[in-house]
Amino acid sequence: MTEGTHLTRATYDRLQAELEDLTTRGRVEIARAIEAARALGDLSENGDYHAAKDSQGKMEARIRQIQATLSKATVVEEGGGGGDPGTVGAGSVVAIRYEGDDEVERFFVGSIEERHDALSVVSPGSPLGQALMGKSAGETVAYEAPGGSLRVEIVEVSRR
Repeated sequence: MTEGTHLTRATYDRLQAELEDLTTRGRVEIARAIEAARALGDLSENGDYHAAKDSQGKMEARIRQIQATLSKATVVEEGGGGGDPGTVGAGSVVAIRYEGDDEVERFFVGSIEERHDALSVVSPGSPLGQALMGKSAGETVAYEAPGGSLRVEIVEVSRR
């Protein structure tokens, strides 16, 4: 997908702060833990050393993930920006009902980094997300899922 990740200003700032913390304090703490573990002797049987190296690998992976997210990020207004509030867009909360099902499911449309209560997240670039974008309550859309074509009715569109 060539489109960037849509993030609210608050999420963008939180990720920037997390990146800053990991690349400064986090790296220093991991380096100290590795050095302390090295001082204990034989590295082949040193659990502290292996745990510190594992933590370092996980932290560096998170740093790369945040950097990639921020490099492609588009900051949108809280609640999905300036579009029609009744239209699905990044930052929308959408309630849908699958064809043939009575249960209504609610999703947040946006980046997984947005962390929205207990709602599942649907990426705007996913098949379901693409089908929902720009649509309004009352419309029925179809999208291709791994198990075949699915149809969903948009029950409600709201902003956070």
